[in-house]
Amino acid sequence: MKNSNHAPQKRRPIVQLAAASAVGLLLGQSIPARAQHSTPASFPEIERQVLQQRALEAMIWGMPAVNLDLMYQTMLRETKARDNQMLYWSRLLDWKTQTLTPNTDVIYFTPYFDTKEVGPLVLEIPPADDGAIVGTIMDAWQMPLEDVGPAGADRGQGGKYLILPPGHEGQVPEGYIVLPSLTYRGYALIRSILRSGSDADLAKAVEYGKRMKIYPLSEARNPRPTVYVDAAGVFYDATIRYDIRFFESLNRVVQYEPWIERDRVMIDTLRMIGIEKGRPFAPDAEEVQALNEAAARGRAYLDGQYKEVVKGGPFAKGSRWAFPESLGLVFKASQAQFSDPNLYPVDARGLLFTFIFFTPKRMGEGQFYLITIEDQEGGALDGAKTYRLNVPANAPVRQYWSATLYDRDTHALIRDVPHAGRSSQSPGLQVNADGSVDLYFGPKAPAGKEANWAPTDPEREFEILFRFYGPLPPLFAKTWVLPDIELVK
Repeated sequence: MKNSNHAPQKRRPIVQLAAASAVGLLLGQSIPARAQHSTPASFPEIERQVLQQRALEAMIWGMPAVNLDLMYQTMLRETKARDNQMLYWSRLLDWKTQTLTPNTDVIYFTPYFDTKEVGPLVLEIPPADDGAIVGTIMDAWQMPLEDVGPAGADRGQGGKYLILPPGHEGQVPEGYIVLPSLTYRGYALIRSILRSGSDADLAKAVEYGKRMKIYPLSEARNPRPTVYVDAAGVFYDATIRYDIRFFESLNRVVQYEPWIERDRVMIDTLRMIGIEKGRPFAPDAEEVQALNEAAARGRAYLDGQYKEVVKGGPFAKGSRWAFPESLGLVFKASQAQFSDPNLYPVDARGLLFTFIFFTPKRMGEGQFYLITIEDQEGGALDGAKTYRLNVPANAPVRQYWSATLYDRDTHALIRDVPHAGRSSQSPGLQVNADGSVDLYFGPKAPAGKEANWAPTDPEREFEILFRFYGPLPPLFAKTWVLPDIELVK
């Protein structure tokens, strides 16, 4: 990394330069040109620096597990749902659901499972007759165990997915789609797809999703009724906490789950910051301050990385829309359950889970995403301005497309707005004579364009995620290209 303001006047040994740069970046300090003449740091100062550096590494490594733990803890705190029940939203999400880049055009079902006490669990998915489900079952690290529904292992025929606890050695009965898990806890992110934006089709999507069941395998002959808990209207804030709460969440995961062989290198790293299996996490006031500072530095670092990968990973030549290769690498590695001994993209994975939750087993079959934080001219998307997006005719989807707006800082839905985006299923959507659709984003709707408008917060920047459900080949062949967002002057 170049530092034009503090260029060294003579060459230093590369190891010394790298070490000085790493500590300087971590602490937000510039590197003196003649650092070799500075007074050596005291041991307590060095120890604090190492602690903060390891805290940053722990944040990046632990991000997907903390991301999930925060959603799980929010469920326990804000709803009546518990393990092995079916948390769901009986209507489309609004801003009160403060998770990372959720979809506001589907009905969500999110069963959080735990096999530690009950043993193997069954998740029954209905056949795609009256409806369609898109979703994935994941472990505590949000590594995909399997997709469900038409793009999943049951291929739309319906099926019984059997989630096995770590090290399970019991006999597995026939007739199940068997999913060995390396963790006790996990969840399924399941979306019941609407056929249209009508109230009737919304109700059908809810009822179709409620045909799912979850129960222990031990009760398979006579399972108890699945408990459904409605979270619609609940303030559900599971955004990432960049302070001591991050490490408290990470400690919960470490205490509850077994160590996975691929992660044993983190045992000493975590011990340095006070997280050790079988021991309480009890930092003193000075350590809390150091960890808070490290979390703030980590947030700044990850946000800088986010800007770089989104801007530097155009999906089509010259486009501001991105599906960055580094994030695609995470999908590739996690889909293979990190089986390649030469591939473990922890840095990219940590970045990914700062702004999303969920990893599909088969990206591109059931859904695909493009994201942008800039307009056509490269300017940041400003909530005080008005923008237009022209969605060309014949969008390459089997089901629908949508454009959803999020707060640039939190990656959650923009607060206190009536709706978060528009889709091809939005009631009253105006379609141009050529079949294209003009969408508008800004603090106020242009005259006569209310049905095609999504509101912004004039005090904050925003970002847009464009979703393709049931994507078709022209999207990947790039014979159909999504134009950049235009500033309305």
